[in-house]
Amino acid sequence: MSSPSLVIRNGTIVDGTGGDPYEADLAITDGKIAAIGGNIPKGTEEIDARGKLVTPGFVDVHTHYDAQATWSDRLSPSSWNGATTVLFGNCGVGFAPCHEDQHAMLINLMEGVEDIPEVVLSEGLPWNWHSFPDFLDAIAARRYDADVAAQVPHAALRVYVMGQRGADREPATEQDRRRMAELTAEGLRAGALGFSTSRTLNHRSADGKHIPTLRAEEAELTAIAHAMRETGAGWLQIVSDFKTGEIGLFRRLAKESGRPVTITLTQSDARPDGWRDLMSEIDEANAEGLRITAQVRPRPTSVLLGLELTNNPFSGRPSYKRIAHLPFAERLAQMRHPEMRARILSESFEGDRRGQLIDRWDRMFPFADPPDYEPRAEDSVAGRAARDGRVPQELAYDLMIEGDGKGMLYLPVTNFAAGNLDVVRDMLAAPNSLIGLGDGGAHVGVMCDATSTSYLLTHWTRDRKRGSLFPVSWAIKRLAADTAAAIGLGDRGVLRPGMKADINILDYDRLSLRRPEIVYDLPAGGKRLVQRTDGFDATIVSGAVVYRHGEPTGALPGRLVRGARGA
Repeated sequence: MSSPSLVIRNGTIVDGTGGDPYEADLAITDGKIAAIGGNIPKGTEEIDARGKLVTPGFVDVHTHYDAQATWSDRLSPSSWNGATTVLFGNCGVGFAPCHEDQHAMLINLMEGVEDIPEVVLSEGLPWNWHSFPDFLDAIAARRYDADVAAQVPHAALRVYVMGQRGADREPATEQDRRRMAELTAEGLRAGALGFSTSRTLNHRSADGKHIPTLRAEEAELTAIAHAMRETGAGWLQIVSDFKTGEIGLFRRLAKESGRPVTITLTQSDARPDGWRDLMSEIDEANAEGLRITAQVRPRPTSVLLGLELTNNPFSGRPSYKRIAHLPFAERLAQMRHPEMRARILSESFEGDRRGQLIDRWDRMFPFADPPDYEPRAEDSVAGRAARDGRVPQELAYDLMIEGDGKGMLYLPVTNFAAGNLDVVRDMLAAPNSLIGLGDGGAHVGVMCDATSTSYLLTHWTRDRKRGSLFPVSWAIKRLAADTAAAIGLGDRGVLRPGMKADINILDYDRLSLRRPEIVYDLPAGGKRLVQRTDGFDATIVSGAVVYRHGEPTGALPGRLVRGARGA
């Protein structure tokens, strides 16, 4: 064996297959794993990983880096948390294909659905594409800290073909359907790894209009499914409210396309056991030979609240609305005036139904460092206020403005109906579930769930005190091999000679999530929530070290992935 470019010595190999960890050296040559075992010659570069876990890089299948990938070479915070491949274009939203007069509409839609401010998108997007293959070419011309892959987004496609009729959710004609099918096939042949669509009422543009794909008819989706069958490529990614009979539609789409289907699955407070019924139907479909996965999140879907964030518990009160436009420092100073405090606390919420969630003091928790995503009821704002003999809203107000005024409150929205994560454990263990929904690149002022990869390792294999744990080897398989296989990337996700050298070196005992923070590094000075994790000694992409102890090395080996890859 010739001298490898990089050798990782003495590490504990967790290879992604789910098998037992073992100690060995690992050699990398030409961006691929050359050997695992002993008697490996000295490399050009060497890393001593004694006492550390050596794992495959993670494959993050649910992100929204569609915009960020056009202006930044870093897919953070996913890449800070071990993701070496990210898939964007989820939930039916994206920026291609696009006519020039539709830029504002697609920005308006992305702002509303994914909470990326209009000014950021208008300033940052170069719009150096027209068709979906053009968009892939623009991405392929750039370099990244992780590999990137894309999906054809239904909303952009629909409006591109149908114009205002598509935006207004009118039924597609036969000609419309045929054209959408042709363009989907064109995108898949150019390298897209899937097609995505949304059927949820929660997805609206910034001006309040429903997403164009909300009630797309079965004939429209079937035409696209047939195009996918003909190309033999990609999966269908779907987010839905699961109206009566819709799971049957998704089963038919899996059958008509001959392709995998993945569906967002969460637990709602209104129907805490409804997800089990859906999971049962998904299991039945798989037993029949269809491939449908329930995409799940390793923690609650949550909202972070604070003065520096998109929302806080007092955003809907009239006196706060009058100062909401002020810069942060001025707003904080105003809120510290006793008269303003008394006025805001005396008022009631004014706004839409969804905003009333932030009046749930029993479901709202102070967010500490390190953060606790499975807090107990007695630690809620209401519980703590009761112990201290205080009014909950007064406590919440003071928690936000104390210190530097950057206090955060944590509000679990789904997967937390019983006040614990037992239901999440069941979702994670389900045979036809897939870990995703990190939403990296989106919801920049509301949440930061791209760290769900790290959370799976810390909370679910080591730290949880309120229930049983999973083995580390199981968790690595779920984050790497399972997600890579699901999107057709057979060349990564497992540590084996010949596989792509995407690798994490983890100081498992030190692995811990920091509290999220706001940074102002988006175009036009836009803000976003980011979150770092300690314990990543190194992240390696295609054999090049991109991060050491959380700091960038300057290497940018990440490239656009075009199409499925064999092992």
